[in-house]
Amino acid sequence: MRGKGEAVDPYATFRPVRGRWVPVVVSVIVFASFTFAAITIQGAEWKLVDRLFVFALGAGIAWFCSRFVGVRAVPTEQGLMVRNLFRKRRFEWTEILRVQFGGGGPWAYLDVMDGEVLETVAVMAIQKADGAKAIKEASRLSALVQFHSSAEPHRGAPEA
Repeated sequence: MRGKGEAVDPYATFRPVRGRWVPVVVSVIVFASFTFAAITIQGAEWKLVDRLFVFALGAGIAWFCSRFVGVRAVPTEQGLMVRNLFRKRRFEWTEILRVQFGGGGPWAYLDVMDGEVLETVAVMAIQKADGAKAIKEASRLSALVQFHSSAEPHRGAPEA
């Protein structure tokens, strides 16, 4: 655990706090509940195929919930890799115009210039549900974008 006076590595991986442990707990509960239901449901109308469907449904829901565990954004000297639920994308720092965090969205967003098209990309690794930590992380990401988008070459890393 870091103390208040310790420096933060500006290139540390961005990960949600609640977004890591809540999906694990939910996945386990859902999978266990649906498995228990598939095994113990009574009644002549419940055939093997019905039980297998209940089990498969629980496994599918648990798998979907577990996808939240892998959400992250990894900054490097070259750019930013953003892994959301189903898609992983890499951006060079020069492609990222700004970081948005605020308003009604649940997480941070990047304004990215993809060729001639301005695109807004979610960064699910920085979630409003994480409160003050999310605000600090959005500021750190914004500082990285500003640091790498300036015209002159830099040595080292920005201060967070």
